[in-house]
Amino acid sequence: MKDILQIVALLLGFLACGAAVLSLHNHYWKVSTDDDSVIITSDIFENLWMSCAIDSTGTFNCWNFQSMLALPGYIQACRALMITSIVLGTFGLVATLVGMQCSKIGGENYVMKGRIAGAGGVFFILQGLCTMIAASWYAFNITQEFFDPLYPGIKYEIGDGLYIGWSSATMALCGGSCLLCSCGIRSPEEKKSHLQNFRSYSYQPQSRHMVQTVSATSNGPSSQYGLNVYV
Repeated sequence: MKDILQIVALLLGFLACGAAVLSLHNHYWKVSTDDDSVIITSDIFENLWMSCAIDSTGTFNCWNFQSMLALPGYIQACRALMITSIVLGTFGLVATLVGMQCSKIGGENYVMKGRIAGAGGVFFILQGLCTMIAASWYAFNITQEFFDPLYPGIKYEIGDGLYIGWSSATMALCGGSCLLCSCGIRSPEEKKSHLQNFRSYSYQPQSRHMVQTVSATSNGPSSQYGLNVYV
């Protein structure tokens, strides 16, 4: 059961990390709306890095955002959150590969492997939270501008990139939860390793006490015999 949970978590984490990368490079985070437009000459869509436009003839043009400091604060924050999400997902994949019970990476210390797997689950959960916050924050600004009747600029709708981001966050949270649940299940190897550690720790103080007792008893009669000699 534990191996199955860890394999499922690894697959979910891998898909989540790949979906986060795909979402970050997707051009369609927000798409210009056709609502209340009689004549449509071009469609505009943006992501965290660039803005693109395609006209009625099929001409496709994109231009990168020139100044990072000139961008709105939420776009800068979403950039940082998405990059952090990918980094955390990478750490989670490495920790999961090392901490899996069916993996030979990291030796046969199954207690330590379980702790590393738990750390991988924490990385996946943090990845999911970062992706979820970034996608939801970006979508909140889109909907806020869309429903604002006094907003003078171009109104946009939610694009495919945000849905990919939400899917990535969901898979990362599920994968991290599976890993953390697997930490509460002890495999036979872990039980055997824990029993061996317990025996080694419990026998070591007793052996020291026995050595001290033997040394004390061996010195006792000799000292008594030395006193009786002079009587």
